[in-house]
Amino acid sequence: MEVIHKIGRRKTAVARAYIAPGKGNITINKKDLANYFTTATLQYKVKQPLALTNNDDNFDITVNVYGGGITGQAEAVRLAISRAMCELDTENRLILKPEGLLTRDPRMVERKKFGQKKARKKFQFSKR
Repeated sequence: MEVIHKIGRRKTAVARAYIAPGKGNITINKKDLANYFTTATLQYKVKQPLALTNNDDNFDITVNVYGGGITGQAEAVRLAISRAMCELDTENRLILKPEGLLTRDPRMVERKKFGQKKARKKFQFSKR
């Protein structure tokens, strides 16, 4: 099996995942998973597609991720890994799809408009 390359996005974070056969090592931006995502919640999010498809120790995953904050980056990595799991075996799609792991979350920050304080907040209106 050759290396599988998939991209995942969330808000402004972009993750490129490279998946190859191995012992279950996850490297993110040349750091270990535990060093890059320090909280257990974010580590769980990244490992979720592997746990659901029972591939915890079968693949070595290298990820380059940039943009956004740590939560957006973790969810971008999760989407990239989920897409790669589907390419490995089409049966995995039936497992991951109901969990919502193959859905690209479209919510982005709304842009600020001119003549306003923020995206929706207006300057104070004075009638007189």
